[in-house]
Parts: sequence; C-alpha cells; structure tokens
Amino acid sequence: MAFTARAVSFIALSLLSGTALTRSPDPVAKAIKADEPAAIERLRQWIALPTIANMGVNHAEGADYMRRLALDAGFQQAKVIKTDGVPSVFATLDAGAPVTLAVYFMYDVKHYDPAEWSSPPLEGKLVDRPGEGKAIVGRGAVNQKGPETAFLAAIRAFKQAGVKLPVNLVLVAEGEEEIGSPHFPQALAAPEVKAALAKASGIFIPSASQSATGSVSTELGAKGVIEVQLISSGAKWGRGPNKDIHSSLMASVDNPAWRLVKALNTLVEEDGFTPAIDGYFDNVRPLTAREKQIIAEEVKAGDEADVKKVLGLKVWAKDEDFLTSSIRLAQRPTVNIQGLVSGYMGPGGKTILPGRAEAKLDLRLVPNMTFDEAVSKLKAHLAKRGYGDIEVNVSGGYSPTEVAEDSALIRASIATLNAAGIENTLSARSAGSWPGVMFTGAPLKLPAAGFGAGRGGGAHAPNEWFLVESSNPKVAGFAEQARVYADFLYEFAKVAPKKR
Repeated sequence: MAFTARAVSFIALSLLSGTALTRSPDPVAKAIKADEPAAIERLRQWIALPTIANMGVNHAEGADYMRRLALDAGFQQAKVIKTDGVPSVFATLDAGAPVTLAVYFMYDVKHYDPAEWSSPPLEGKLVDRPGEGKAIVGRGAVNQKGPETAFLAAIRAFKQAGVKLPVNLVLVAEGEEEIGSPHFPQALAAPEVKAALAKASGIFIPSASQSATGSVSTELGAKGVIEVQLISSGAKWGRGPNKDIHSSLMASVDNPAWRLVKALNTLVEEDGFTPAIDGYFDNVRPLTAREKQIIAEEVKAGDEADVKKVLGLKVWAKDEDFLTSSIRLAQRPTVNIQGLVSGYMGPGGKTILPGRAEAKLDLRLVPNMTFDEAVSKLKAHLAKRGYGDIEVNVSGGYSPTEVAEDSALIRASIATLNAAGIENTLSARSAGSWPGVMFTGAPLKLPAAGFGAGRGGGAHAPNEWFLVESSNPKVAGFAEQARVYADFLYEFAKVAPKKR
C-alpha cells in the first residue's frame, strides 16, 4: 500500500496536534486520548453484559444499559422503546445544527461456547496480537460493541471539551439484529422515532473496517437475509414416529430426519451451493458495469492470501480465481445450512430413530429480491415436491440494502478516510447483512451504510477480537478510531442536505 509519510504521521500523531488533514478540533482529540483507558474499561463492562435475543438473555438489562451508555456519552434524552420482542433504544442530541445524522446500533450478540475460547468470552481480556498490537477478546468485541464504544467516546469527547457538535444526532439501537431484526420495525414506527429520523440526512452503522494492511472498503449496500428453520416431524408428516424410537425399527418405520435431508437436497444444485429454489433468480438484478469495475478494483487492492488465511480456506468454490469468486459473492443469492439438529447429539452413539429433525438456514438476498418473495418461493418449492408437511418457521430477516455512490453519506465517508491518510476502495456490496433497508426504503429513503476505521475479527466465532492499540501505523487503534468518527461528523455536516 502506498502511504505518504504525511499520511502515516497523521494517524500516529494527530491526536496530539491540530492538523489541516482533520476537521475535528484539537480539544476533542485531546479529550478522546485522555478518556481512552476509561473508554476501554467501559467496553469491557459492556462485553460482560451480553444480550442474546434467541435465548432470552438480558433483554431488559441490555436495553437499559444501552440507554445509560447513550446518556453518559452526551445524548440529551434516551429511552427504551418496547416491542413485542426485545426492546429497542432511541436517543437524540440536539446541537442546534442545520444537519442531522442518524446512527444505528445493535446491542445484542451471538451466543457462545466458553469451551471454544482461549479466555472467558465475557471477560474482555486484553491480549497481544503478534504484528498487530493489543486487542480485547470477548463476545461482541468487534460485532459491534467495540466500534460503537469508539463512536460514543467521540461524542463524549465533544462534551468534555466543551465543543458543540457539527451535527444533531439520532440514535436507534436494537437487541435483535442477530436474529434478523423481527421487531425492530415496531420501534421505528413509534411516532417520536419516525419524526426524529425524518429530520436526518443519512444513517450509518459504526464498523471496524480496516484490513491487515490498513485499507478500507466502503460498501454500497448489503445483502438481505432470512433466518428460517425447516422442521420435519413424524407428527406433522403423518408417517414415522412422533418421538424417538429404537433404530432397529428403521427397516419398517419412516425416518423424519431422512425426509428433511431429502427436502434440503432439493434447495441447491448438485454443486452443493447454487440455489435451486423455483423462481429464486427471477428478480435478481445483474451487476452493473460500474459494480463489476468496483469489484475488480477492490480485488486488485486486496490481499487474497490474507483473506484465505483469515477464513481458513485453501481454494474458492469451483476453484475459481479471486475476481470471479468475488463477483459471484456480490451477485449471487444463497441458501445456507447453519446447523442440523436431530435425535441424539451427545458423545458416542445411541441407536435411535428420531421423531423430529430441524435444519437452521439463512438465505441471503440481492437486489431486486425481497424478503416476502423469497419466503413465498421457498414454501412453494417444498410444497410442489411433496414436502408441504415440513414446517417453515421464519424467525427474522429483511430485504437487501443499496446506497448511491454519490450520496452525501458515501462522499463524507470517503473524504474522511482520505483526510486521515487511510487507503480506501469502494465495495459493490457486503455479503453480510444489516437492516439498512428499513432506512433506505419508504418512508425514510435515507442513505445508509457502514463507516469506521480500526480492525477486528472473529465475529460469530470463538475468540472474537477488537484492536485497541495498533503497532501498525496504517491501522487505527481505539483513540484513532474515535477521532475518525469525530472527523466524519464534520465532513457529513459539509455535504449533507439540510432538513432542520
């Protein structure tokens, strides 16, 4: 990566001196640096309180903690918004500015198995990462509590420095992102939340976006997602047992687990990953020439070997080259099996014939697919093949997100990264998902995207980590991340349409 000495020195030194490369005032930078140890401790305490939506863990406690974090950072009001599921949080900060920026948080995390971790997942242990610096390890460290804590640290620094923010802020935070945000629309429909978001000119989700080499890909959208469980049971099928029985009876009794396996096999082609659901590709929008160009530029700037190392891969599917595989990743919808649950799952064997089998799936959607369309086609596909008895339980999800390259949000993101000396490219689309479509769609029609510096990894996996002290001058540590968020507010204030 080509970095000028001036760009590198900015990241290393800008917290201690005012510089023309940044828009946030020097007192804010000093306040961020002074507060850094306390902010990291706040992150450790937040990691220690996991909200796990699908397990009923800390629903009320997590929402109230999120509310208090917002108030502590400087939001003037923050309240819990009840839904039929996990509550959301809504907060505002009126700086008297002509431009309002909204920010989306999630305060929930994925569950975890402590036996798979090198340190307790709720401890927030600080560890050395060779060649990278010091990182905090814990569930939610990078997804998303670390980046969110860095953003809150930036807002807190304005308050401590006595500097007025260049934008007004609206915060919406949910506790069900990890299960497809099934009740978040209820919070967004609350009259006071709708009114506040209507004043915003854009919304972003904080993220730790830097690669090992320090570059950032600014994403112009994200795939949609459907969380769904397919359940085969003797009770619903009318064949096979309605409970687990001895496996010796397999010669004369139908097996619901095999039925589920055969149904699952119809959802993909023989290659094992190309979707085969009837009509699944009917409304898929092909990549534009510009999107293909963006992907090619991102691949050229990337490090394929590092990506494979992080993912634990030797080859891409079908032995494709990096560019072809990257185009497929952006273009293709997917049907993925997350897990299979049936019968005896303990050590050794138990020689049973199960009365029930469940597959946990996620379906990723691309423009112009919709959530409702994909669910309908999945059900119709199974019914057409005689699997209408298999229960299709949709637990959450939403349609894809797109944001215009020339929107104020993207222009401010790129300008901020450029000013910080952080090399960056565009990304046509994230293969992951977040509920941005709830903002980009009607009635708000706001540009929505992720933004941030810093680095982390292991989301949804053991030993999730978030870098807090970087030994690489091209990669931001915690305080530098917070400073970049402060700079972003000034850039957004410059280019965003005024609605106040």
